[in-house]
Amino acid sequence: MGSVSFLVKRGFIALIVLLALVYAADDVWVRWKMAHPKSGEAFGTVQMERLYAIPQKNGKVEYEFDALQPEVTMPCVHSVFPHRGDTPCWYLRRNSQKPIPM
Repeated sequence: MGSVSFLVKRGFIALIVLLALVYAADDVWVRWKMAHPKSGEAFGTVQMERLYAIPQKNGKVEYEFDALQPEVTMPCVHSVFPHRGDTPCWYLRRNSQKPIPM
């Protein structure tokens, strides 16, 4: 029973170390692109529509665009993980059409 526990702990530690290495490599890649713009842009922007999902009393949901600011340009980083306070562009593109629940 002790060897199974040891293997589980070791596997968990190996997973944490692997994730840390992948994050570090992603960060180095972003820094490389910042220092060498010819290798590709490190940062970008994504147009997001501000669509509100407004629940009604009858249980239905009404969708309405923001009247003041229907589209917003969000800054993003071209990477797998968030860096320097910016969300990854792939994540913003995936969620750019999702309604904002009210």
